[in-house]
Amino acid sequence: MNAYSHIVQYYETDKMGITHHSNYVRWMEEARIDFLSQLGWDYAKLEELGVISPVVSVEVKYKGSTTFSNKIRIEVKVLEWKGVRLKIGYHMTDENGKTVCEACSEHCFINKEGRPVRLHQEFPDFHAALLAQVSQ
Repeated sequence: MNAYSHIVQYYETDKMGITHHSNYVRWMEEARIDFLSQLGWDYAKLEELGVISPVVSVEVKYKGSTTFSNKIRIEVKVLEWKGVRLKIGYHMTDENGKTVCEACSEHCFINKEGRPVRLHQEFPDFHAALLAQVSQ
């Protein structure tokens, strides 16, 4: 999978010129959507199929600061997929290769009524695509 790139925008910084911490979670979402698209299961496709993937938990460890116009590289990988919860890891580096953030998010898959979707039964190709990405 290709890493996701994000250029820090001016509006994402605070009065000190440092990226506000909340933006890293937004970048995780951007990178996750890109990752799913690269798998061939973009989020619009999932929604058309009636599948929603809410965030269950987020953990973020800030390792360094970023500022306006920094180019951030976000590597995404599946840390865990056992058919119910998807745990994704994010490794963010600046243009010098310095780690600025390490994070993970957990997601489940539900239908429009809020009931769990059994991907291995209802969408076996998507299940297999996620399974193939575990620990790569």
